Amino acid sequence: MRVTSRNARFQQWAALLGNRAKRQRSGEFLVQGVRPITLAVRQGWPIRALLYDAEGAASQWARETLDAAGAPKIAVAPGLMRELGGKDDAPPELLAVAELPADDLARIPAGPGMLAVVLDRPASPGNLGTVIRSADAFGASGVIVTGHAADVYDPRSVRASTGSLFSLPVVRIPSHRAVLGWAAAIRDRGTGLRLVGTDEAGEVDITGVDLTQPTLLLVGNERAGLSASWRDACHDVARIPMRGTASSLNAAMAATVALYESARQRTAARA
Repeated sequence: MRVTSRNARFQQWAALLGNRAKRQRSGEFLVQGVRPITLAVRQGWPIRALLYDAEGAASQWARETLDAAGAPKIAVAPGLMRELGGKDDAPPELLAVAELPADDLARIPAGPGMLAVVLDRPASPGNLGTVIRSADAFGASGVIVTGHAADVYDPRSVRASTGSLFSLPVVRIPSHRAVLGWAAAIRDRGTGLRLVGTDEAGEVDITGVDLTQPTLLLVGNERAGLSASWRDACHDVARIPMRGTASSLNAAMAATVALYESARQRTAARA
């Protein structure tokens, strides 16, 4: 199959780049970049199509990925690949059209070692992708995105995650109530799940909170912080101690510091 003009199929792919509603209706999103595509294929993510440059010489990586994915392969004119790749230089070798997963909290493992990050109304796709990357790096069980938020499947979020989106469950939930109900059900089954919020005005340093327990780590909106509903649900609200003139860290940096502290405590507890 070949696409050499801006036909209906190309228009559908192009809409996935900037139209959240189109992504949701079609149940798919576009994946750009070598590492994200590699991890999507390696992790067995459902791939609906692999697009490749119809005129370029394929690298060994591209040939191996095309063979491994088991998805329909579509040759696309280089100019159209350049548009879909989001860059002004050479067209990308490959792009993937991936399937949206279910937004089901049951995808996140719950048990004695669980650590999940809850993002309260994140506004920046870049921050969202960075938190997903940090959560993967420091051993989190999953990421939950609540409220009116940036889209997990925005190309900027996918790129910022550098492929970690395909390595751990990320679930979008409209309301905090559903997450609190899920957390209560986990506690009812015998797992002592605690909710730990992060805030510059927190009552205790993050190093003083026991993050070796099953934990939901809550990170607020970049400007407004945690909502009152989330703050009221927290067992602890922790601050990150700082010595310089900066009054706060952005959401992605704060989440990364807290995730590192959790990993540090958990590693020490196993020693």
